[in-house]
Amino acid sequence: MACLIVYGCKSPQRSEKTGWKYNDKTNGGFQVFKKTHPAPGPGLIPIEGGTFVEGGSADQDIQYDFVDKQRRSIASFYMDETEVSNRDWLEYLHWIKTHYPTDHGLYYNALPDTLVWRRPLSANEPYVNAYFRHTAFQDYPVVGVTWEQANDFCDWRTDAVNEGILRETGRIADWKTASNNGEKVVMPFNTELYLNGQLRGEGIDGKKMMPDLSVGAKPGASGKSTRPVRAEDGILKAHYRLPSEAEWEYAALGVVGKDENIVEGKMYPWSGMGLRSPKRQTQGLMLANFKRGMGDYSGIAGSLNDKADITAPVRSYAPNDFGLYNMAGNVNEWTADTYRQIRADDDDMNPIRGNIFTNARTDASGKILTDKYGHPYHDLSKSGSKTPYQGENTAQNQTKLPDPSVPSRYQSSIDGKPYNPDQRGYNDTVNNVLYAKTTLVNDRSKVYKGGSWNDMAYWLNPAMRRFMDQGEASADVGFRCSMTMEGSAEINPQGKSHIPVKKPKAYKPK
Repeated sequence: MACLIVYGCKSPQRSEKTGWKYNDKTNGGFQVFKKTHPAPGPGLIPIEGGTFVEGGSADQDIQYDFVDKQRRSIASFYMDETEVSNRDWLEYLHWIKTHYPTDHGLYYNALPDTLVWRRPLSANEPYVNAYFRHTAFQDYPVVGVTWEQANDFCDWRTDAVNEGILRETGRIADWKTASNNGEKVVMPFNTELYLNGQLRGEGIDGKKMMPDLSVGAKPGASGKSTRPVRAEDGILKAHYRLPSEAEWEYAALGVVGKDENIVEGKMYPWSGMGLRSPKRQTQGLMLANFKRGMGDYSGIAGSLNDKADITAPVRSYAPNDFGLYNMAGNVNEWTADTYRQIRADDDDMNPIRGNIFTNARTDASGKILTDKYGHPYHDLSKSGSKTPYQGENTAQNQTKLPDPSVPSRYQSSIDGKPYNPDQRGYNDTVNNVLYAKTTLVNDRSKVYKGGSWNDMAYWLNPAMRRFMDQGEASADVGFRCSMTMEGSAEINPQGKSHIPVKKPKAYKPK
């Protein structure tokens, strides 16, 4: 919880550069809150960043995939402790059904494709109806979801988490008040719209809103001047998203050193070269859920080797050194990256391939325009830097309404702009003449990693990578979310050596 830094202090805090008091309504009311390291959102654990060799754990390349061995640096971030489960996805579907009960298309498009279990020469048909909805599988990883669906889930989760924070702390109307004690469905919430000041008023404002010290702020019903939460208050969480391929590989390896020394290399998320536990109490037990050999998914009755035939619960086997479960086996996991065979030219700091920069679409007053679901419209950026201000009523600032013939935020076919490779390759597009004849790689090809219940041990190595179209799904591909970390890269500074720095000298006007 954020608090004004003036609280609990003997003397008011002042600006180092102007000497003005912070949090003083008589001098303009600039508010500053106590600096804190943000806590991870629900389900996430912190991953301290560092340097690793991407592709460095690969000991063989049977696909001749040219797995690159390049040094990369990864900034500290948050990652889901477990894969997203069936129960998590059912919560998502329930939210859609209660908020848009007549929009059958929206609900249908969010459903996992349970037909991924069908195989002409096997009898896995019962999983089509049972795996996703039966309570016995509620803590198993959700499968049959596309890369696009996974991204939509991340967007929904971001808004759900931030709405929960605001309602339970009284920054907006609490659940009981907003729902009329459960008699109605609470309106859909959007973080971007809230931060833009578009979600305010009766039935929305809470009883414990932030104090507003700005000049001219008028008292509300409580007799005090209040305002919504701002981004700089440090209360709302950052956006949930898919991890980049580099983040995923770094987190899966779980390489934690001491004094910048790594004492051993790793082939898997655990130490050693074997696939069974060497510890006395669990000696001989499998460390992941995978296919041991052709036709061997679980071992022999009475002594199942990995205790799972298809998937296993998301909290199974021992976590790696970062505390992450099932970073090898169980299900493969989507990453954010667009697939290319060679990655040598990728940036060496937080590399990702497939970044698309967009800006929210606003009208002349700065109001963000939304679709019928309350989601902000975003347009492709027209410039790499901030463009000059054009004024409110100029022709350049007139807003063009969305094209109603485009129902989806995702491209349904290949973006066919001319093939024009640049020096580094990040702008490469599809050669439509050769697509499906000499290559299946295009801009819709997304990377997935980790190996699954249906894969041999080779794919458990975090360096291994495969790709699938962003609109396709599989019975052995799921996902987990991540989140960018704000602030210091060092997660646990206690007990570690640091170069001392002085606090700023207190200023007193004379």
